[in-house]
Amino acid sequence: MPMSDEDRSRWDARYADGAYESRLHPSALLAMWLPRLPRGRALDVACGRGRNALFLAAAGFAVDAIDVSPVAIRLAADAARAAGLDVRFRLHDLDAPMPGDDLWDLVVITRYLNLPRVVELGTRLTSGGVLLCEVLLAVDAPTSGPRERRFRAAPGALRAAVSAQRAGHSPLSVLDYMEGEITDPDGTRVAVARAVARRD
Repeated sequence: MPMSDEDRSRWDARYADGAYESRLHPSALLAMWLPRLPRGRALDVACGRGRNALFLAAAGFAVDAIDVSPVAIRLAADAARAAGLDVRFRLHDLDAPMPGDDLWDLVVITRYLNLPRVVELGTRLTSGGVLLCEVLLAVDAPTSGPRERRFRAAPGALRAAVSAQRAGHSPLSVLDYMEGEITDPDGTRVAVARAVARRD
């Protein structure tokens, strides 16, 4: 089902109001794994203001970055130009499959929950390509971030999506997986599920 105009407008309003303006650091998971990731083409899904896309471009990746919000795309593109970085930002309904037949050496999905896209994008990796994904985890204890269950993965759900059999494609090998509470670089405690998997 396509993302609604209401959802798109809500995200536009959040970014226009300065949401995530101070979150300039890349995902801690991405930064930790960077030395072990295959170089080449990268796709940043739900890129927002572009923190991960810019980080990858600075590290030498050829980066495609997609988001549903025109405001986020504009802000991210402005940041890339200011930093002298070449990132191909594109507006895309995140509930829709990726068009075309492009393959990437790295696909990054952070703090955006869409398990069908996780399964699909596992098929868009090159041989040896890596999927790196971090989503909010459903927990009973108070934690940072939205409380609604639709924004949080049930325990084990991300592992199942990463490990799912994909017709006509070899399965992904899970290199790392964890569920639990972490501390973000800004000091915020948050419950997440994290997965890093490779196409053999």
